[in-house]
Amino acid sequence: MRLRNIQGAKEVIANSSWVVQEPEEKKGNWKAVFGKEQPLHIEVGMGKGRFLMDMAKLHPEINYIGIEMYDSVLLRAVQKAESLEEPLSNLLFLRMDARDLPEVFEKGEVGRIYLNFSDPWPKDRHAKRRLTSHEFLERYEKILPEEGLVEFKTDNRDLFEFSLEEIRNAPNWTLNAYTYDLHNNEEMNRGNVMTEYEEKFSSVGNPICKLIAEFRK
Repeated sequence: MRLRNIQGAKEVIANSSWVVQEPEEKKGNWKAVFGKEQPLHIEVGMGKGRFLMDMAKLHPEINYIGIEMYDSVLLRAVQKAESLEEPLSNLLFLRMDARDLPEVFEKGEVGRIYLNFSDPWPKDRHAKRRLTSHEFLERYEKILPEEGLVEFKTDNRDLFEFSLEEIRNAPNWTLNAYTYDLHNNEEMNRGNVMTEYEEKFSSVGNPICKLIAEFRK
């Protein structure tokens, strides 16, 4: 997917108080960065940030970090955060490649990882780039504690089937729950916070798939 470059995006991101620069230097010390001794959850590929901002408002007892690798997309999240009437002290952003997660977070430092409507990378040769591939599951193992969770939502049935298979074949992962129709599954939809994509896709009748996987050696 080719994204349009937005002039000045890099400068805005570099100067925003919402975006942590040189995140590798904060590894193991994210509670100190937030100034709050509370759990840390991250969203990988946060897009424009609506989901994470809503989560941060609903759960002030949890610290959140949104991760996005594209300047043009992160810029929108920064703009949205800066327009909030009440700033969120439990939310920060990182501009980084998700392949570098173990360089930024210490083992056990992240309690939960959200993956929402991730790029499906449909070509077989790109399977390892999918955020639910076994390559990424191994990266998540390096930052999650025992019983840490990954929550994944998508409207792409092929990507969802691939994800289920990867988790079932991963020796250190347990599939706790899954559904092919989230909004009609009362138990899994309880407390669900929608993303922009989720609202858009579900409004035209696309069923939303969700799984919850647990890291357990």
